[in-house]
Amino acid sequence: MEVERQEGRWYQTSFIEELDGVRHAPNSDGGSGAEGSEEPQAFTALNRERALASELMEQICERENLNRAYKRVKAKKGAAGVDKITVEELYPWLLEHKDEMVKALKDGSYEPKPVRGVEIPKPGGGVRQLGIPTVIDRLVQQAIAQVLEGIIDPTFSNSSYGFRPGRSAHDALKAGAEYVAEGRGIVVDIDLEKFFDQVNHDVLMSRLARRIGDKRLLKIIRRFLEAGMMKNGVCIVGYEGTPQGGPLSPLLANLLLDELDEELEKRGHRFCRYADDCNIYVYSRAAGERVMASITRFLEKKLRLRVNREKSKVAYVSEVKFLGYRILPGGRLAIAPESLKRMKLRVKQNTRRNRGISLARMIAELNSYLTGWVTYFRNAECKSHLRRLDEWMRRKLRCVRLKQCKRTKTIADFLQSLGVPEWRAWLLALSGKGWWRMSGSPQANEAMSKAWFQEQGLVNLVQRYAMLQQ
Repeated sequence: MEVERQEGRWYQTSFIEELDGVRHAPNSDGGSGAEGSEEPQAFTALNRERALASELMEQICERENLNRAYKRVKAKKGAAGVDKITVEELYPWLLEHKDEMVKALKDGSYEPKPVRGVEIPKPGGGVRQLGIPTVIDRLVQQAIAQVLEGIIDPTFSNSSYGFRPGRSAHDALKAGAEYVAEGRGIVVDIDLEKFFDQVNHDVLMSRLARRIGDKRLLKIIRRFLEAGMMKNGVCIVGYEGTPQGGPLSPLLANLLLDELDEELEKRGHRFCRYADDCNIYVYSRAAGERVMASITRFLEKKLRLRVNREKSKVAYVSEVKFLGYRILPGGRLAIAPESLKRMKLRVKQNTRRNRGISLARMIAELNSYLTGWVTYFRNAECKSHLRRLDEWMRRKLRCVRLKQCKRTKTIADFLQSLGVPEWRAWLLALSGKGWWRMSGSPQANEAMSKAWFQEQGLVNLVQRYAMLQQ
């Protein structure tokens, strides 16, 4: 069979005819499956949905869908899984093995490999367990997620914002700010204990089976959940959890927690949920305590999830961090203190004086982080914070540049080259002060001024923020 060799269009063209034949085959209830065909009176809405979702594997294996999945996996890059195949090696692998992969998907015999377990530090302390699937499994998961998203996502609550197309953290914050502006000054902040590690497979699969009638797909998703995790050469098989790191995990997490959304809507609550981070806004602390108790019971008994009682709380909105922000009374937004602390720690790590890299490279690395950081916090009232951060970062970089001079004469020559009078340059160079004290001196500020840093290309947070406001 002729193979299209152009990268990103690796699928065999002859498969399209086969897929078209399957896709227009009769439905399981004996109908033609074509648009406009009459349905029996007793054919309920749920049965119609399941019938439409019973031939999903054919849609997943379509050339266009798989090509989209391949491009997405390639764009995200990422580390290799337990089979050591890298993203760069995925295309040659597909040229050789795509037939058997598609056949295994269609007949339901596809067997995922265990995920590679990796622990990364969490911002608030502790570690987060990630599971890195193989690139082949990532491709398959991405192809499945693309098809399921179009079926399942439109049914989700309008108060769910995480990992959904056309929705973002800023949308969740805007909604939360509106609820606070209405007078709901108390927030019920629910923290699920290791949510992705505690998802019950049976509960999740029962929710998925309500939406999907393709048993082959259900079997393969179950295998992904039960594939196990490879740690230190040992494969650990679990009976709960959906490893963070796979393209399918966010959709499955939203599917399970959609039942929480339905319960909250049924009770008439105003809330915002971003993945497993859920904030419910109420008028009084007494109402908040009642909501916390009843929702905790619902989560633990109905969905078999554990609520972290130490981190969950009922508090004034200004005391709670939500997606890196604080919501202030009246619905105004501010940067959470923890977010500022984390940002400063990142800058400190980047501007260590013993890194042994040029100032230009250090500034380039800083710019890459700072541009994204200030863009994310563009909706916060934070101009004074940003001004202080700009001043602090410039002093950190002055400290680095002075230390790179190393010797007294080099320091004096450097300062003179930037316009500092000779006697004042030597006064600082011979002062015997430490690098940090020297970086705060009038001579250092005069030589490495705000304009000088602008010439070096350093991002100015205040200017960037003002531009984003416009």
